[in-house]
Amino acid sequence: MEKPLQADQGYVRVRGAREHNLRDVNVDIPRNALVVFTGISGSGKSSLAFGTLYAEAQRRYLESVSPYARRLFHQMAVPAVQSIEGLPPAVALQQQRGAPTTRSSVGSVSTLSNSLRMLYSRAGDYPPGQELLYAESFSPNTPQGACPDCHGLGRVYDATEASMVPDDSLTIRERAVAAWPTAWHGQNLRDILVSLGYDVDMPWRDMPRKDRDWILFTDEQPTVPVYAGLDPADARRALKRKEAPSYHGTFTGARKYVLQTFATTESASMKKRVAQYLVSAECPACRGKRLRPEALSVTFAGLDIGAIAQLPLQRLAALLQPYALGIAPAGGKAGRRRAAVLHPEKVIVVQRIAQDLAARLEVLLDLGLGYLSLDRSTPTLSPGELQRLRLATQVRSSLFGVVYVLDEPSAGLHPADTEALLRALDRLKASGNSLFVVEHALDVIRHADWIVDVGPLAGEHGGRVLYSGPPPGLERVTQSRTAHYLFGKAARPRRPLRQAAGWLKLRGVVRNNLHKLDADFPLAVLTSVSGVSGSGKSSLVSQALVQLVAAQLGQQPASGGESDDALADGGLGIGAGEGAGRALAGRIAGGAAGLGGLRRLVQVDQKPIGRTPRSNLATYTGLFDHVRKLFAATRQARARRYDAGRFSFNVAKGRCANCAGEGFVMVELLFLPSVYAPCPVCHGARYNAETLAVRYRERNVAEVLAMTVDAAWDFFADEPPLRRALDVLREVGLGYLRLGQPATELSGGEAQRIKLATELQRVARGNTLYVLDEPTTGLHPSDIERLLAQLHGLADAGNTVVVVEHNMQVLAASDWIIDVGPGAGEAGGLVVAAGTPADVARAAASRTAPYLKDAMTRN
Repeated sequence: MEKPLQADQGYVRVRGAREHNLRDVNVDIPRNALVVFTGISGSGKSSLAFGTLYAEAQRRYLESVSPYARRLFHQMAVPAVQSIEGLPPAVALQQQRGAPTTRSSVGSVSTLSNSLRMLYSRAGDYPPGQELLYAESFSPNTPQGACPDCHGLGRVYDATEASMVPDDSLTIRERAVAAWPTAWHGQNLRDILVSLGYDVDMPWRDMPRKDRDWILFTDEQPTVPVYAGLDPADARRALKRKEAPSYHGTFTGARKYVLQTFATTESASMKKRVAQYLVSAECPACRGKRLRPEALSVTFAGLDIGAIAQLPLQRLAALLQPYALGIAPAGGKAGRRRAAVLHPEKVIVVQRIAQDLAARLEVLLDLGLGYLSLDRSTPTLSPGELQRLRLATQVRSSLFGVVYVLDEPSAGLHPADTEALLRALDRLKASGNSLFVVEHALDVIRHADWIVDVGPLAGEHGGRVLYSGPPPGLERVTQSRTAHYLFGKAARPRRPLRQAAGWLKLRGVVRNNLHKLDADFPLAVLTSVSGVSGSGKSSLVSQALVQLVAAQLGQQPASGGESDDALADGGLGIGAGEGAGRALAGRIAGGAAGLGGLRRLVQVDQKPIGRTPRSNLATYTGLFDHVRKLFAATRQARARRYDAGRFSFNVAKGRCANCAGEGFVMVELLFLPSVYAPCPVCHGARYNAETLAVRYRERNVAEVLAMTVDAAWDFFADEPPLRRALDVLREVGLGYLRLGQPATELSGGEAQRIKLATELQRVARGNTLYVLDEPTTGLHPSDIERLLAQLHGLADAGNTVVVVEHNMQVLAASDWIIDVGPGAGEAGGLVVAAGTPADVARAAASRTAPYLKDAMTRN
């Protein structure tokens, strides 16, 4: 049913929008309405909503603040648009990964921790004789509050013999001490041990305990002569004869090397390498609560602040409710009267702060986040959870007349949770605000007052507004891909269900909210794991399944992701890092035999494929290696003796010297946004003139990198290796991306599909377990069909595919579903239903069942 709009509500009028692929777009968008921007991935909807509307709103707002204050904002580039009229101030809530530090938490993002610290400072129960502590003393991120033993991390990290020597049957020469550096530095340490008189050819397990302990844990750093290239016997003779050594080397114990390198290296890859030799344990001083004893001695409702921060938000809200109502259980009515007489100001403070906390918690609970705790670190949150935390803050802010621009707020949400999200959006709209939402979820699109559909296709084949108006009118737009799915016109292929070739059985899994869980995964089929947000799906699949299989296979799961924080990355062994969740327990039934012939594990996650613009689609997939070889094989390149390295913008001989291969130079304007101008020497091409003079089929290397995947597919029609790689990128819906698109411009969903495409390029082996966590993130329903075709292709080749998913389109097309729940957090962690889609759709206890049944009926 069409929703009436107020005649006098006004419109935002956009004229001549040309940001990215937008084609001189003119569009009128109503204010005080829920407006959803739709279109296939890469069509230009985000360029219109964020790159144009939000960027211009931010620019106008910042013009009204002081020049000094402007420097504190991350300022977006000025959008390419002729004019925008009627645009209110805007707040953007974009998809982004959790902050890359374990110190950032649910409490800090939601600012609930600030109020809680004030509550403990002003109204906590102090031990007799202890002086008042200020709020900062209850923060683990301040010198006044942080536990001195773990520096506020809650865990202590160390290197042990087991972590540094994974295989004690090896000798020192065979690199038994795996934690030592590789290449020359490691050889140097082994040569030093020869000079010190140690037997480097004895199996580690047979060496005396005192020798092993000294090599691993000594803080001594003796300097001794080293005879490089000599075997141990000759080296010892040379030492005895006091011959001139090759050099003098200084010894460093293995633990000292690991801890020093982790603390001081600026190389992310080096930090990640040594992190795998660290193990962590709960800090014995603060018992994992991260605070000094003085702060932990203060209680409220019988709990210290560390314990209250570990409660699920749902239980925290229930605990605070009596205090908010002024009926707190403080020794009955008599106790409350006595407290009011002795400390009247304390009673007022408790009620005021508890009322504020309870009201803010109510919004978080309504958004389906009651299973989180305040101390949950942000690296463990999904982008959808993080965006909903920020959305809850805005709902409570009571702003009026603002445009909220949201990027796929339904990402990571079960359909049951999407209903709560829509209620929150309605509350913001009812407060007199406008909502501009970029979305693919059909439930959110159906709820819209107004739809702006962009397309028809992606990249250079998109960028046009196909429709702008109330939802029912979109049905008449034949070019719209969204209309096909929104109004049930899309015909989805039915395929027979595959039969399991065997079973991978997990037994006794303990992780986060999973308690001795048993789960059976069928082999050689496509399995979806479903359940409401926070039910335990990712704990079961992305953590337990991946780590148990990896340990059984003796490999690290191949993901290719990048992270700036080795601790948050879970790189400290199974369950060691805070980001990895609590310690894992569990086993695979049948040991190696229980793997059912699986030989390889590939985890395709949403971590970035690189941290800098120098990493891009072409370099990550290996496409660029082929491109550079083609240029090096041209007649011009051979005549000039240019090798393939010449055509890399990361190599000095080929890149522009002025911008060092960046393609742009930054001009710092102090009070205005920094301007990134094309390099005046190479004009953004990134290469020097000599390199650009070499052409392959009338194109230079910079022009090839500027091509989209679709354009390159036509251009390299006669090059089978390139054609195959480009084929796969197109099949996973990435034809609109440029070959040289920087990694920093890619969404998590795009990064995940690039990794999937890279894996699909390999020769099909079969017997591989592929694990994907919400691969439909950022995908239009038409792109999901293409992704499903690739996942089915993997299963057809004898591989096992397991996806964590909320999307009913994927669930309905799966061979098997494992539904986890029934609720979130403490109310979840159980296998509610397992079977074919039809079986799960009939499961009475499943929250997923009614939505799955509806999706299968529509199909």
